[in-house]
Amino acid sequence: MPTTYLHLVRHAQGHHNLCAANHTLPDPSLTTLGEQQCQALSQTFPDPQRITHLVASPLRRTLYTCLLSFPAAVASGKKVLALPELQETSDLPCDTGSSPSKLHEEFDGKGQVDLSRVHEGWNSKTGRWAANAAATEARARVARLFLRTLGSQSVTSTGEDQHIVVVTHGGYLHYFTEDWDGHEKFTGTGWANTEVRSYEFVPGSEDASLVETRQSREARRGSEIPLTADEQRELRAMAEKGWADNGFQTPKEVEDQVEAKL
Repeated sequence: MPTTYLHLVRHAQGHHNLCAANHTLPDPSLTTLGEQQCQALSQTFPDPQRITHLVASPLRRTLYTCLLSFPAAVASGKKVLALPELQETSDLPCDTGSSPSKLHEEFDGKGQVDLSRVHEGWNSKTGRWAANAAATEARARVARLFLRTLGSQSVTSTGEDQHIVVVTHGGYLHYFTEDWDGHEKFTGTGWANTEVRSYEFVPGSEDASLVETRQSREARRGSEIPLTADEQRELRAMAEKGWADNGFQTPKEVEDQVEAKL
């Protein structure tokens, strides 16, 4: 039976990664080192010819990471699908995307990015796009369901495995994978710039939950036993408290107060 694989990638180094002061930069692009990281990934990603889809958060750094890291797939005619649900978790300027008009102005020329799902308000950081845990968790579920459907439809039409590259953000990836192990390794995430991990969908999961492939997990953690559900919950609570304390996410108590007023 053909399988859908997700190859998840954290974006390359952006200018906001250089120092906390740069968190005020609006929707920053990649540094020179970030572009070099993309070049390195383009040479080390295994079997790039198997890629069937390119999907990325609509922030500039994720779009450019996808375009620069998978040039053969882009050259073959595969467009990068910009998916707003993949945007980063905070409402800092560096994690707030550009308007649709600005994105069209920047990316329409070469016809390499599909912005059809990016509408006005996607960068509002309010409502479904809010910078809090509940909204991010809900967005991550919607994104997983969308990608599972994308894969299953392609499996049906082609009868072949689907390999979907998804370029997104460090903090968001913990919600998307529901894996909080190592969340403190880097600033706001356990994922290095341009790190790749591969996943499959859990059969029958209503939330389209993911499980990391054995090859991917053993490459990073060897034979280490995965964390239990209780351990994951404890790590998530620790991560969210740290993010709230550092201004990366709306604190839980503020989130609860807002919900109580609605």
